[in-house]
Amino acid sequence: MATTLEPLPLTTAANRDQVFPVLTAEQVERVEKFGHVRHVEAGELLIEAGTVADRFYVVKSGGLDVLRDSRDGEQVFVTHKAGQFSGEVTLLAGRHTLASVRAVESGEVVELDREQLQTLVQTDGQLSEIIIRAFVLRRVELRNRNLGDVVVVGSNHCADTLRVREFLSRNGHPHEFLDLDADTDAQVMLDKLGIQENEIPVLFCRGHELRRPTNSTIADCLGFNDSIDPTELRDVVIVGAGPAGLAAAVYAASEGLNVLMIEKEAPGGQAGYSSRIENYLGFPTGISGQDLAGRAYNQAEKFGAEIMVAKSGIELGCDRKPYRIRLEDQSRVSGRSVIIASGASYRKLPVHGIERFEGTGVYHGATRMEAQLCREEEVIIVGGGNSAGQAAVFLADTCSKVYMLVRSKGLADTMSRYLIRRIEGNSKIELRTLCQVTGCDGEMHLERVAWRDGTTGIEESHDIRHIFVMTGAVPSTDWLQGCVAMDEKGFIKTGNDLTPEDLAAAKWSLPRPPYLLETTLPGVFAVGDVRANNVKRVASAVGEGSIAVSFVHRVLNE
Repeated sequence: MATTLEPLPLTTAANRDQVFPVLTAEQVERVEKFGHVRHVEAGELLIEAGTVADRFYVVKSGGLDVLRDSRDGEQVFVTHKAGQFSGEVTLLAGRHTLASVRAVESGEVVELDREQLQTLVQTDGQLSEIIIRAFVLRRVELRNRNLGDVVVVGSNHCADTLRVREFLSRNGHPHEFLDLDADTDAQVMLDKLGIQENEIPVLFCRGHELRRPTNSTIADCLGFNDSIDPTELRDVVIVGAGPAGLAAAVYAASEGLNVLMIEKEAPGGQAGYSSRIENYLGFPTGISGQDLAGRAYNQAEKFGAEIMVAKSGIELGCDRKPYRIRLEDQSRVSGRSVIIASGASYRKLPVHGIERFEGTGVYHGATRMEAQLCREEEVIIVGGGNSAGQAAVFLADTCSKVYMLVRSKGLADTMSRYLIRRIEGNSKIELRTLCQVTGCDGEMHLERVAWRDGTTGIEESHDIRHIFVMTGAVPSTDWLQGCVAMDEKGFIKTGNDLTPEDLAAAKWSLPRPPYLLETTLPGVFAVGDVRANNVKRVASAVGEGSIAVSFVHRVLNE
């Protein structure tokens, strides 16, 4: 017999009505206009867990149980009564469902398919707000309670374990984690399955046992991209789902363009690793980069943009239109126009042997997951930009001490004033200027770090197990070689930055000059951190992404 879960621990009486709202009779009638009413029998299975989410139900009479399988058997997550509705964000994305839905008793429901639901949320502002907010909050509850269909078995001292957990977390997919260092039962299970140390982490995903899986393998198992047809010609293909790419997707899809976005990891880009962004317009109390990216991702899906996850563009076919982008699996996607928003990555420290500790002591983002790994320990942050400052303030809440190492004489030229004040006023943060890391050591995990004071020349060594590297930027443009003009650092040149020589070398044939943000390839635009002379701010990236869409319209009409 099904059992009922305990009340959701993070849902207060004030917002429970937002997670499981009750529509008025008039609102239910408005929903009916987009779908149809159908009779259901007691015990009838309307949605089966693990199938592609393509149905939305509003209860008119009777009730619907939302169920999930657990170690203790089938459990009831919630029961929807008259006026309440099923679904969460998987329905917007067309991904596989995490739970089953079964009729409690005979009654009537309003049924909409995924396309009808998208039409509803795009045309009815009030219902859109209620439904989308409920979908997002439900996913947050699932994620916070680890109520997913995935179990990760691994070790916090394993770089691949951190990679897999971050991939699931940043893509908003709830999962249960069994730590081999703390759970002896987990190790017994692996021993019985004959799984070796070099095969962890192990992912148990919908009946499959995946040993040390790639992000792409995980995405395939979870059906992240099952609803996407790669052979369809799009109006615009966007490469990269950072703030610039997400903004472009939202504006392009909301204006009726057929949009496909390709993202190699998860929405958010570098900004997705920011613990708290406090100078972004409209969020006076701040917002984490992951939360901001998640909202934009849901917004793009609401307007019909398709987003392909864990896929990388490895080559742009720039010899003819429509442009074709070759992916890692050798498949190709085509677009009448392209927006390059592939971003940039942090530079590696020029320290011998440091690459051994990537993911096991050396990190390039400070999210809740990394904060858990270094709780009550000393940490080092290398870098003097806003991302480094945000990480320092965030980690100081849980770490015993935070050393900030910068090569310059101070932070004034590279960091926002509000962050500098936070750092200066926090006794747990120690700023070391004219300082750089010179060595690192350890066995399976980073154990010691050495740095040199540039003023005194004195080198000191500390038993510190965690270092966050947030310095410089390397553009993700290797896949574009020979297609677009770049500056000496590999950033893409656009618009007025393109010289007559650049255009001549590219054989620019149009009577007009390149549009703002357009590269030397007509109809191919570059936005965000990948673009030369870009302002390194989330707001500017969002602006560029939205502006590029206005020029895409012009190109499509040429």
